[in-house]
Amino acid sequence: MEQVDLPVLPPIEPMLAKAQAKVPDEAGVWSYEPKWDGFRALVFRDGDDVVLHSRNGKDLGRYFPELVEALRDELVKRCVVDGEVVVPREIDGRTRLDWESLSQRVHPAASRIKMLAEQTPAHFIGFDALATGDTSLMKEPFRVRREALSDAVRSKRWCHVTGTTEDPDLAARWLAEFEGAGLDGVIAKRLDGPYLPGKREMVKVKHARDADCVAMGYRIHKSGEGIGSILLGLYRDDGELQMVGGAASFTTKDRLKLLADLEPLRVGDKMREGDPSRWNSAADKRWIPVRPEKVCEVAYDQMEGNTVHGRRFRHAVKFRRWRPDRDPRSCTFDQLDVPINYDLYDVLES
Repeated sequence: MEQVDLPVLPPIEPMLAKAQAKVPDEAGVWSYEPKWDGFRALVFRDGDDVVLHSRNGKDLGRYFPELVEALRDELVKRCVVDGEVVVPREIDGRTRLDWESLSQRVHPAASRIKMLAEQTPAHFIGFDALATGDTSLMKEPFRVRREALSDAVRSKRWCHVTGTTEDPDLAARWLAEFEGAGLDGVIAKRLDGPYLPGKREMVKVKHARDADCVAMGYRIHKSGEGIGSILLGLYRDDGELQMVGGAASFTTKDRLKLLADLEPLRVGDKMREGDPSRWNSAADKRWIPVRPEKVCEVAYDQMEGNTVHGRRFRHAVKFRRWRPDRDPRSCTFDQLDVPINYDLYDVLES
């Protein structure tokens, strides 16, 4: 890995955010910006040397070689910048973020990395500056760091600066409107706050929704007792039930109760093989199918995938309750449709 000589050196933990239900509304206290749906990354540039670290201090540069080149070309010669690695794609005539294409960039084969760097090139969106030149900015208020960030990005073809506002009403509108660009919510930062590595000093407000899904299977908890996750499905227009994700994180009591609810619906004695996990190859992905007779209400934040056949919940969802009043066949993708209202470039600093 490249060695850099900067006033802020890797590895360093990024400043984090704590969840809140509503956008904080104290005018003059907060700066608001979209919450980007990508890989959090810290960039350390010292001349020709560029280090791109994940939030856990891992090297992202090997997966995004084209972005390392772009950062070398488009940032000032000496800086440390906090931001997000994203992959934009044009969908229905508008540019939005594509998590599926981004996640595929993490691959062990160098040949595939090279191919994907050409097919789905990544961009970097900066939202904070930790250092410029020989000066650390970590003790400076965010309003100062923000100005330094705008100065640090010299070109905006592959590297960008997020848009911000100090208007809480506008930030609340962003929460709904900017989702069309593939965003994940709104972040609030104190205008007079320093940069505190690893501390949850920012506020994040994410989209929160519910959906009614069909229970189509389950996995046994790793302890061997009760249900570890419920696999969820939605009906497509062609009448096929498509798996869209899973609900997990149950208490011991609920794991046993849910198993009692679903075990009588089990189909056959064999387990089915699930898709391997990109992040945890050791995880047991086998699952037990059940008759599609029970509907559950779940809470989720957003979907991923560009076609109906590829759409699924972006994260694990939260089980709320069974819905005995719902017909499983009424659980379709229609309830999840979110229009694309904004183009990605509407959300960036011009």
